[in-house]
Amino acid sequence: QVQLVESGGGSVQDGGSLTLSCAASGYGYNDYCMAWFRQGTQKERKAVATIYGFGGNRDYVDSVKGRFTISRDNAKKTVYLQMDSLKPEDTAMYYCAAGFSCVRTAASYPYWGQGTQVTVSS
Repeated sequence: QVQLVESGGGSVQDGGSLTLSCAASGYGYNDYCMAWFRQGTQKERKAVATIYGFGGNRDYVDSVKGRFTISRDNAKKTVYLQMDSLKPEDTAMYYCAAGFSCVRTAASYPYWGQGTQVTVSS
């Protein structure tokens, strides 16, 4: 089991940057796929990016490709989301998740952080 705590959210202007961090505690961190999801005005949490256990494979949704970068430091048990060229439509609560498969379905991830708010103003 793993516990997750996000940090790094905040308010920025259109075109700005933020880096989110997700610190994990517990056992087996290196075995998990780590993912970032976000939830805006819609009820559903939507995947933003995923990264495999040893950081080899990464996946991004089309809307963030070229702007967001997911990375992980297994020694620190931390996953990051570097967000550049932010847009107002990126405004959402961002959640870190850990699961056994790198898929884009929220229901496939058993472990979640509490979320961190990102607000981008025009």
